[in-house]
Amino acid sequence: MKKIKLIDIASARSGDKNNICNIGVMAKTKEDYSILKEKLSAERVKAHFGNLIKGKVIRYEWDALESLNFVCHEALDGGASRSLRIDTLGKNFSSHLLRMELEV
Repeated sequence: MKKIKLIDIASARSGDKNNICNIGVMAKTKEDYSILKEKLSAERVKAHFGNLIKGKVIRYEWDALESLNFVCHEALDGGASRSLRIDTLGKNFSSHLLRMELEV
């Protein structure tokens, strides 16, 4: 087994709505999508963010787009208008997720 960074096999975008962060992860190739489906679980994503995500994480698979979508509940400390965090939006979650290492 070797370790690779998620950024080497995927790109990502994220956004927010209230206290929910949405992270779309798009594979660079069909083979990379197989790795994502096998290795990038909702539980793994939640663990990667530690105490930033307090609620559940749901993973949706979009096979036609070779992409995964993660909906992270209670991830924004109440949302942009209520949070005391320095970054109150979910825009940076994708960059943080792309730093994750996977064993393949």
